[in-house]
Amino acid sequence: MKILITGGSGFLGINIIRYLLLKGYTDIVSLDLSDFTYPEKDKVKILTGDIRDKVVVEKAMDGVDWVVHTAAALPLYKPADIISTDVDGTRNLISTAKKHNVERFVHISSTAVYGIPDHHPLLEADKLDGVGPYGEAKIAAEEVCLEHRKQGMCVPILRPKSFIGPERLGVFAFFYEWAKDGHGFAILGNGKNKYQFLDVEDLCTAIFLCLTQEKSVVNDTFNVGAKVFTTMQEDYQSVLDKAGFGKKILCIPAGPAIIILRILEALKLSPLYKWVYETMSQDSFVSIEKAERILGFKPKYSNKEALLRNYEWYLQNYKSFENTTGISHRAPWKQGILKLLKIFF
Repeated sequence: MKILITGGSGFLGINIIRYLLLKGYTDIVSLDLSDFTYPEKDKVKILTGDIRDKVVVEKAMDGVDWVVHTAAALPLYKPADIISTDVDGTRNLISTAKKHNVERFVHISSTAVYGIPDHHPLLEADKLDGVGPYGEAKIAAEEVCLEHRKQGMCVPILRPKSFIGPERLGVFAFFYEWAKDGHGFAILGNGKNKYQFLDVEDLCTAIFLCLTQEKSVVNDTFNVGAKVFTTMQEDYQSVLDKAGFGKKILCIPAGPAIIILRILEALKLSPLYKWVYETMSQDSFVSIEKAERILGFKPKYSNKEALLRNYEWYLQNYKSFENTTGISHRAPWKQGILKLLKIFF
């Protein structure tokens, strides 16, 4: 099978490429705006371009059997770019895939489509209420996919919880840097809330199941997340314990902190966006029962194991990116004024 991975240079993109290579798939195309700088560059056909560009997408889709659509403009992008990339880009890709008779189009959505919910666990049939341009765009992109599913295409949609593991930086780089340097870390609220993550390898497994099981089985929408998770305080504490400096997670009142973070976000002094800081102190977990029952999805890693795998990768690689920043998951985000708080922990 010839497989197109959109966003192949990103955190999820490179992980699914490596996963498929290990499974014996060798005809893989990566399409991304960013350069593909990984050791696997000689094993993959690399196309550099924008998913909004019809000419580029037409070229990328030639002869493709399966598409795994991971490309997205993340919350730190400008709102106009988020909408045009996540919605218009998805429409461009899937309409071109339909024209080329692509067999399957696996769309990676997000649990951000649920917004700030009032109950848990979240089910696939629950109301969608995205927060901010990113959440709204993810909902609109799903609607584009559903339109094409109604037209007869096989379009599995996966809604993963925040996924972590090797190559993941972004906001997690804050925590790992502070832990590495012997500092503690603050979370909002009392820390007793349950906040589910997902290891990127488990997400790759879910994607693979959507690619390889019967179309009638996978042509649906599925939540995916860790099976085993405890409280936010306990799970994050496992990284500080691994760091070995005796530091503890500090819990701070959510109300005043959220007000301050709103102001800092408005002033562009903090990279934390609304959906992150307004859900941090709340329960946040989805039911994965549907994926378990229909796909046979069996997560391998708990929250703690996923966080520690990511931290161990960070320790082995941080020197290669310690002086860089970006707005994707593959680069550390600028800490802004939050970096000054490091001395207090």
